[in-house]
Amino acid sequence: MQLARQSGRSGERAAHDVQTQALPSGKPALTNACTERYGSAMKFTLEPAAHANQIRGYSATELLIGAQRIGRSCIVTAARLITDWEPASFEELLPAHLEAIFALDPQVVLLGTGATQRFASAAVSRAFAGRGVGLEVMQLGAACRTFNVLVQEERQVAAALFLR
Repeated sequence: MQLARQSGRSGERAAHDVQTQALPSGKPALTNACTERYGSAMKFTLEPAAHANQIRGYSATELLIGAQRIGRSCIVTAARLITDWEPASFEELLPAHLEAIFALDPQVVLLGTGATQRFASAAVSRAFAGRGVGLEVMQLGAACRTFNVLVQEERQVAAALFLR
């Protein structure tokens, strides 16, 4: 076992001191005094899931999803990117537009509403409730960050992202 960080006192370890030890597979695992005490460790993912869409950047005029730059509203899941989605702005979103999202069979949908948070219409909210699909409405940046986290957790998430 190799000590990666030591506490200020010689020979003693603080709970936050990180150590590495070999797993049965031969790969190193990070542990600390807390994991030794409780007998479990948290898994950290250092690399994105293979071939999963990740939102790498956003601005008021475009999104960067993987290596693709998108300058309009879109729908993104871990496996799909739909850039020919009809509503150009959040104000134009109607329940009829949601069929493209529901066809992807998500557990939860993030609506990124642009630079400011706005709320979905009652008709849009009812459409999600009627299908038993979770709906979270948030500002574009928050939706992008949340999407990436949920994809890393391998959740069935779709994000409908609006630049305006």
